[in-house]
Amino acid sequence: MEFSNTASFQFSKAGNVFRNLLERKMAEIGLHSGQVFVLMELWKIDGQRQIDLASRLRLSPPTVNKILGGLIGADFVTRGRYEDDARSTRIYLTQKGIDVREQVERQWVELEELVLGELTETERLVLFQLLEKIIGGG
Repeated sequence: MEFSNTASFQFSKAGNVFRNLLERKMAEIGLHSGQVFVLMELWKIDGQRQIDLASRLRLSPPTVNKILGGLIGADFVTRGRYEDDARSTRIYLTQKGIDVREQVERQWVELEELVLGELTETERLVLFQLLEKIIGGG
């Protein structure tokens, strides 16, 4: 079997290309690629529990804990207690975490063009639908 002739091999290569470009784009604003996905979840719903973030991101809790350590150290997020449940630690955006959103969105648009710039609108739509199907709709 020639692995380079499989869809899985090409998918893996595409993933590596994307991840490397994402790392470069996010490094320009002081973030790592994994941190961006945590911030995206918090921009949707601030004050989430760490376990809920891990579930939404499909990552292990220790992985999310490590990512949060970097975000806390860089002052993008903070840990706090939720007023209704003193036992539950929540993750909250800091002002810096809120303010960086515009830069991330700008970099994301540039990344999208770098990766998909050669595709037609129809090809982009088909690719999006295929990716949704592969990951199970999120």
